[in-house]
This record gives sequence, structure tokens and C-alpha cells, in this order.
Amino acid sequence: MKYYVAPTLICLTLFLQGCNSSDESNAATTKPSDYKGSGSLTYGIAQTTVTNLFSKGGRVAAIGSIKSIDGATTWTVPAVVNYTNDAIPFAPDLFNDYGNQYSSAKAAVAALDSKDIIEVDADGEVITAYIFADNYFEMYINGVAVGKDPVPFTQFNSNIVQFRVNKPFDIAVLAVDWEENLGTGTEDNQGSKAHPGDGGFVAVFKDNNNKVVAITDDNWKAQNYYTAPVSDLSCLSESGTSRLSTNCTIKGTDDASILYGVHWTMPTGWEKKGYDDSQWPSATIFSNDTVGVDNKKSYTNFTEVFDDSANDAQFIWSPNLSLDNKILLRTTVSQ
Repeated sequence: MKYYVAPTLICLTLFLQGCNSSDESNAATTKPSDYKGSGSLTYGIAQTTVTNLFSKGGRVAAIGSIKSIDGATTWTVPAVVNYTNDAIPFAPDLFNDYGNQYSSAKAAVAALDSKDIIEVDADGEVITAYIFADNYFEMYINGVAVGKDPVPFTQFNSNIVQFRVNKPFDIAVLAVDWEENLGTGTEDNQGSKAHPGDGGFVAVFKDNNNKVVAITDDNWKAQNYYTAPVSDLSCLSESGTSRLSTNCTIKGTDDASILYGVHWTMPTGWEKKGYDDSQWPSATIFSNDTVGVDNKKSYTNFTEVFDDSANDAQFIWSPNLSLDNKILLRTTVSQ
């Protein structure tokens, strides 16, 4: 069943920016009581707290703050990130429109030197990770931050990270699909001012002998912590620890102010070695075509790594590539 909520009531109770009580286009078609899940609901557009993390980018990479409908929690959107934390290094480039643009993985590796190797274990072996993230990532090995994405939004880039570690080791990744209309998971795209974006993360890990020791696939764990946009809260469901939005529309709108977001608190220690992710859902895999990388040199220059026929890395995410925006990914490399 659909519900109509008067615009005036929405303005008074949810404190939306720019809400006009005489404009019935701002009327919601669902109400908070339609939501039966475990998350925290927000409504409308967030307040901008950081104007732009990366001024050179093709799109504005802003950060915002939005209060939950029940007033209990203030959420940072699209995510709390360490982009400005100098203690975490920016990952060197594979291909970056604003930096180095290598034609092959071999050339990118040759450009590195010993200072680029992050030490996890002093007596460990050197592992090289090749990464393409849509849009942003932070990577941890046994809890040690080994690299973050130098371009938070666009243009699309790819990266290389080297670290020294002993096996077995745990890989943990924060992956974020950025947003233009803060708090709503949307951007100006495909003819709509507020259209859902989509994510995706792919990586290959090699040892000093160029042997693949790990690739992204459905053996990884993936948990979602932010779903948006949602225009009908009854479309959401949960099954065990899976937070499902597969029944929700991914159609765009021209009015981001009428959209909901659903948020969950990230667990403490998720990036640490030995963190128990056994109850997390398995990662969902997506094709290159679905993610849309075949026209991006930041990916296609390195298909000999990402699409190696013997070790073809898969794009991974939670089940909804379009509506799930803040994902924690984990796996263990044992040999």
C-alpha cells in the first residue's frame, strides 16, 4: 500500500533543506512505519560539511551530515573516510587522469621503489595488489592501512599497492560509491537529476614471483552499511545478515529531497586480522559489462591482470550494485 504524507508535516518533522510546504512534488509516497528492517532511516538531502575533497575531479566529491528520522543518530554520507588522513598513504597509480597513466601493469610496477612498500611484517614477502574501484577504496592488511584511493569520485582511476606480509593474512576493504546529492545515493545521470549510481571493486594480488595469490570473487565476504535511494520503504527486506534492496526501483527522479536512505553502524575492528566475518553474506559478483568498464583505460590497459583467463578477477559488491553505497569487503589469503 502507498501512503501520502502532507508536505507540511514532512517539513516540520524531518527538517528538510529547501522544503516548500506548497509544493506537492515533495510529498512522500511511503512512510517510516513501512520499514521493517534493522537500519536507521534518513530522509532528504544532507547538509554539506566538506565542499569537495578533490577539486580536480570530474564530479564534486563532497561529504555531508544527516540526522536520522528518529533523531538518535547523525550519519556521515556517503561515508566516514580517511582521505585527508596523512597517516594513510595514497595508493600509487596504474592509470590516473590527474597523475600517472601507465600503459601496462609491468610499467607501473617498474616505476615503484622500496619506499612504496608498506611493511606489515618485517620478514614477510612482498605482495602487489592491482585495484580498480568504483568509486573509492581504503585497503587494510591485518589491520594495517596499505593504501587509499587518490580520486574519491571521478574520473575513474586504477591503482597499485605493495606491502610486505607473512601468510596467512587478512585483506579488508572499505568500498564507497560516491554521490552528488548527499544523503540520497544519487547523481545527475541518464537524464535525471537524481539517478542511482553504481559501484564495483576488483583486485588481483600477486607475489614476488608474479604468482596470483588472491583475486576478488564470491569467496570474499561483503556487507552493506548504506542503502539509497529508496522511494518505497516496503521494498526493503532482510534475510539473516543480508540487507536486501533487490525489489527496489533503480529509476531516477528529478527531486532528491523525497528520497530515503538506510544506514547501519560499521563494527569496530572490521579491518583487523582475525575479525569474525563468518556471518557476513558472501560477495556478489558482477560482469565487466554490468559495471561498465570496457571504455575506461584505467581498466582496459590492464586486462592482462584483471581478466587473466587462468585467474579472472571478478567485480564484487553486495547484492545491489546500484543502491548499496558503503561496503565492507574481507577475505583471508592462506597460501
